[in-house]
Amino acid sequence: MMSIKKYMSVIALAAFITACNNTKTSTHTEKETVQQTTVALKDEKLKNIYTAYLKLKDDLVKSNAEDAKNAALVLSKELTNFNGCENAAQIATSINSSTDLKEQRKQFTALNIELIPMFKHAELTAGTIYVQHCPMANNGDGGDWLSSEKKIQNPYYGDEMLECGAVTEEIKTK
Repeated sequence: MMSIKKYMSVIALAAFITACNNTKTSTHTEKETVQQTTVALKDEKLKNIYTAYLKLKDDLVKSNAEDAKNAALVLSKELTNFNGCENAAQIATSINSSTDLKEQRKQFTALNIELIPMFKHAELTAGTIYVQHCPMANNGDGGDWLSSEKKIQNPYYGDEMLECGAVTEEIKTK
């Protein structure tokens, strides 16, 4: 007979695993779950960067390395046109030069370290940007990303753990 302590440990482990592996159990239709908001930024160059960033993030969510590569090229060009984003542009170029999804996702972490603070200080004129976090990304070190929707769509794991993560911050109009 299993001891209560061992039983509780098994229950806790099962709950943890299912919390970050809940990809196929949603009963919502796609139309119901999309909560995307239109984000408008005062600076047109920042809006272009954000749009290119979202394309890259979405391609990583889809686990499409070739599309992510192409999106990173567009993002790199947009970042090159914005003063102070030289390091972020270089990281986007690194993503563009790789066809390995795991490497692209690793570089995506570095890209977010550069870009998230920039958008935290950007002037939004409409919508909300959600800062999201997956605690399991990068071998348990975690990883953050930006989204225009509250619903978690994890770019670090794609459909392996699509909904693993949480909103940690909301960047709103002031």
